[in-house]
Amino acid sequence: MPQLSFLQWLELAAVALAVLYLLLAIRQNIWCWAAAAVSTTLYLFIMYAARLYAEAALQIFYLAMAVYGWYQWRRGGANHHGVEVSTWPMRKHVVAVLVVFTLVLVSGGLLQRFSDAALPFADAFTTWGAVVATWMVARKILENWVYWFVIDAVSVYLYVSRELYFTSVLFVAYLVMIVFGYRSWKRSMLEQEG
Repeated sequence: MPQLSFLQWLELAAVALAVLYLLLAIRQNIWCWAAAAVSTTLYLFIMYAARLYAEAALQIFYLAMAVYGWYQWRRGGANHHGVEVSTWPMRKHVVAVLVVFTLVLVSGGLLQRFSDAALPFADAFTTWGAVVATWMVARKILENWVYWFVIDAVSVYLYVSRELYFTSVLFVAYLVMIVFGYRSWKRSMLEQEG
C-alpha cells in the first residue's frame, strides 16, 4: 500500500471533520460550527496547495461564517433564542442566482487572466455559490440544501480534476446527505409552524 503524503493526511482529517459538520448541521446541532472551523482551517492549506485559490479564499470566509453561524443559532432570531428554519421568496432566489453568476464571470475571468488557477470558472462558481449557501445555512434557510446540491455536484468534478480524491468522495457523500438534510429541516419547519 502506498504511503500517504502529509497533504493527504490533512485532507483525510479535513474530510472527517467536514462529514461531522454536515451530520451535525442536519440535526441542527450548534457544534457543527466548531467542526466547520477546524475543517476549513485544514482545507485552507489543502486548497492553496492544489492551486484552487478561490476555494482557498473561501475557507477564510467559512471560518468567519462558523463564528456567525454559531451566534445565529445561539442568539439570532427575533427573540434572540436562535434562528428557526424558514424559506425565501422566489425573488430572493432570483437575485441570489444573478449575483452568483455575475461574480463568477468577473472573478473567473480575473483568475483565468492573472493567475495559474486550475479551472477558474468552476472554482469561482463553487466559491461564490458556497458563499451564498453558507450564509443561508447560518440563517437556517431551507433552500440552502438545494443550492448545496448543485454546488457539490460541480465540486465533485473540480476535486477529481485536481486529484483530491478523498475530498471528491466527501462531496459524493454530501450529495446523498443533502437529501436527508432537506427532509429533516423541512420536517422541523413544519413542526415550528404547526
